[in-house]
Amino acid sequence: MPRRNLRAVVVVAAISLLCLRSSLSAKPRDEMMELYGVFVDAVEQVEANYVRPVPRKELLESALRGMLQSLDEHSTYLSEADWKQFQKEIGESYTGIGVSVVVDAESNRLKIISPLVGAPAYVAGAMAGDTILEVDGQSTEGWTRDKAVEALQGRPGTKVKLTVLHPSAEKTENLTIERAIIEQPSVLGDVRKPDDSWDFMLDKDSKIGYIRLGGFYQDTPEDFKKALDELKAQGMKGLVIDLRNNPGGLLTAAVEICDMFVEGGRIVSTKGRNTKEKTYDAEKGGIYDAPDDKADEGLPIAVLVNQYSASAAEILSACLQDHHRAVVVGHRSYGKGSVQNIVPLDDGDSVLKLTVATYWRPSGKNIHRFKTAKETDEWGVSPDAGYEVKLTDDELENWLYARRDRDLISSHNPVKPKIGKDGKPEEAKPYVDKPLDKALEYVRSKAKGAK
Repeated sequence: MPRRNLRAVVVVAAISLLCLRSSLSAKPRDEMMELYGVFVDAVEQVEANYVRPVPRKELLESALRGMLQSLDEHSTYLSEADWKQFQKEIGESYTGIGVSVVVDAESNRLKIISPLVGAPAYVAGAMAGDTILEVDGQSTEGWTRDKAVEALQGRPGTKVKLTVLHPSAEKTENLTIERAIIEQPSVLGDVRKPDDSWDFMLDKDSKIGYIRLGGFYQDTPEDFKKALDELKAQGMKGLVIDLRNNPGGLLTAAVEICDMFVEGGRIVSTKGRNTKEKTYDAEKGGIYDAPDDKADEGLPIAVLVNQYSASAAEILSACLQDHHRAVVVGHRSYGKGSVQNIVPLDDGDSVLKLTVATYWRPSGKNIHRFKTAKETDEWGVSPDAGYEVKLTDDELENWLYARRDRDLISSHNPVKPKIGKDGKPEEAKPYVDKPLDKALEYVRSKAKGAK
């Protein structure tokens, strides 16, 4: 399309759109026309004078992405190729390195929320909280999450080089990671049995079970119930649910698991400006139902969260906390309580992923942490009084490395000593998990009188 026709096309489209919206006053219409004119001027200047030619489609798509990225880190424009890639990402398996990333508002770079247990990035040493500075030598400053997904995923067997900065480190580290087909694990224990399956009974003397959720996928509720059934058959008297480093997933999966423990009432609701409020309520008949006024008589439960517990993980922890079915232990959660809708665009191939609503707890409190939110505002899920366990950056890093080593030990992958800088094996450090110790302390105290 010749450049002289661009203004005419945009202006005609704007007039047509505004005519359809007859409820708009003259002032907003005039303002919109003026803004469209500014936009067209900017496009024409770039096309005419930028140091290299830039396809008009690339300019317009970049403008759309920039507009949506300025709203929040979860809203974006997806081209046809991006949309196909996104559909692969939300499936049960995909090809990549196995990390969940966000765009950090402060650094404007990629931050790892959670590496999937056993995935290539996890094995290579990527940790929750890592800032990805470069991908294959290219700076990630200003990248969108969708650009990150495109860069990190690829054919199995191909490699990608990440330059990362760990939370407590002063120097960067280069990680070369081989892409693979990622099967997303969701229900895990603390250690493995001889047959490599997870052992969910953490304290065999006190009969305290432990279930760690790595995410919320389609099969998670069913697998979670199987783990509960296994624990119940062993005489479980208390339970720890570990949601640390859990980036979330399917809302329906979180609701199903909440329904196993709450006898009735609200689980979560969603509210938006132009969307109808939607509510999710518990039904009687769950495995360990207990009404709010008799919650202390039910199965004692502690839920572990940290600053990387997000979305569906926050829905589960908030629900159990508000219904007094569990004590929340650890560090305040991430604060990702927003709902994104997929909005098809006129070309039929591209879409908008747009934040249209936020999650609200049974208590009526907000979960989402908005850009302008302060630490003193109401968002996320905070530990119960007396159960906050904050780790220093060094403690967090030590726990993450130790947790990774613990996860990778199996019958076919026995523990190997860590080699120090001097080339000699280092003495193994004891596994220290202060938040888990605090959770166990609570559950054991409540489980003593359990029948």
